[in-house]
Amino acid sequence: MQLTLSAPLLNTKPAVVIPVMLTMLMLSFCSAWASAQDERFSRSVVVEAARTLAETRFQPLQEVPEELLSLNYDQYRSIRYRKGAAVWGDTPTRFSIEFFAPGSLYDTGVDISIVENGQALPIPLDEDAFEGVSDEIGEILTSISKVAGFRLHYAFNENYQDEFVVFQGASYFRAVSQGQSYGLSARGLAIDVAEPTGEEFPIFREFWIERPSSRADSIVVHALLDSPRVAGAYRFGIYPGAPTRMDVEATLFARQELRHIGIGALTSMYTFGSMDASDRPDYRSAVHDSNGLAIVNGMGEYIWRPLNNPRGLQISAFMDINPQGFGLMQRHRTLEEYQDLEADYHRRPSAWIRPTGNWGEGHVVLAEIPTPNEFNDNIVAYWRPATPLKPGEPFQFAYHMSWPDQRPLPQGFGRVVRSAYGLKLAEPYPQMVIDYSDLASDINLEEVTFDVTLSAGSLVETVVQPNHRDGVRLIITFDPEGARLSEIRAKPTYQDKAIGETWLYRWTGN
Repeated sequence: MQLTLSAPLLNTKPAVVIPVMLTMLMLSFCSAWASAQDERFSRSVVVEAARTLAETRFQPLQEVPEELLSLNYDQYRSIRYRKGAAVWGDTPTRFSIEFFAPGSLYDTGVDISIVENGQALPIPLDEDAFEGVSDEIGEILTSISKVAGFRLHYAFNENYQDEFVVFQGASYFRAVSQGQSYGLSARGLAIDVAEPTGEEFPIFREFWIERPSSRADSIVVHALLDSPRVAGAYRFGIYPGAPTRMDVEATLFARQELRHIGIGALTSMYTFGSMDASDRPDYRSAVHDSNGLAIVNGMGEYIWRPLNNPRGLQISAFMDINPQGFGLMQRHRTLEEYQDLEADYHRRPSAWIRPTGNWGEGHVVLAEIPTPNEFNDNIVAYWRPATPLKPGEPFQFAYHMSWPDQRPLPQGFGRVVRSAYGLKLAEPYPQMVIDYSDLASDINLEEVTFDVTLSAGSLVETVVQPNHRDGVRLIITFDPEGARLSEIRAKPTYQDKAIGETWLYRWTGN
């Protein structure tokens, strides 16, 4: 399916809402939460808080004072959380926490509590917590006692704690594995992505971070999600390493029926690469945080879909029952493939979502939004359940998430390492070039064949060539026959068995 919307969708963000006083409906939630605070903290406390919250009308987070909102980019960037104030920074615990100040684009603050010995206590913020601020701004930050988010540090070695996870803004979070640089982000929940009525952006309005023991190599973060039409309780079991992993559990309570939600939502950037060259001269050969969507569907088929920076909004839906996994991948891992000495695109993480249990019917959604440069995230991928969320019916889901360099494939199973697009020499026919590697050593490359189909147009020819010792190259030449869009599918086989990823692509005549 194809949708075309105007480019301003690219900069869609939650609308700024004028702060309002809490209504009587909200008081019931506050009372319930106050009672919960007297108990020993557990996940059930957050679940009950979400359930109670969903029975009240949504209340936007209050904006921070104008003095913070008026900070420009450089002023905000100069504000740093003081290293000496890091939570657990001077203790044997291998983790520590630092906080982000609200202000500039981060127009609201959230509440964060630390859980120790079963008790949840608000984080301490004094006037010296943040550096790079004037006395006036420091006093304001202390008086509101809220932060924009936090980052976790972990001692990958004995001498230094590296930052590896950030929760900041709406329900966004991101992570890196050892040796990586930040790239794509994840979301707690996506709602109505690319719908004509506009997207709804849920928020994490409160966090609880459990203190690990001095020997623990994992940490647990709880979050209370809220949005005009849904509330939810989240638990993140976080394991730093190579790769960094997360176990995510969530329970949602709908205020209204929700027909379009996104689970395991990922947000990334793709500007140009081997499938579509830059529209303007650029010394770099590729600019992206991710270059493909990978899926293992419920039937066990491995799928690779290269990303695209289209002329108009493109929505692709991959129907499935009980998917085994999906994610946005950054497969190109060498500097030579980007030639960018500052951005470190070759060190950006991939992200892989593996469902826990059966997710039922639905589809993996890929949204590709036009962008003129790399400063805008323009790629969204998520699982959309077929069954709508309904008020009074809790909706639970869980998944394992990892932030690897590459998603492992079965031994000897072909991986797409390069996809390229051009025109046939001396003829006006489009050509797709797909390179596979890591094929099993006992395969006779001369006998590899491909099942190739087009949704529109006709095949002119397909050419299969051995490419190095363990790979093949497929060249697809086709005649669009006037079509402006064609879904292309290619599956490598050997002796009637699949030997590599199924390659999918939407050609739009660009």
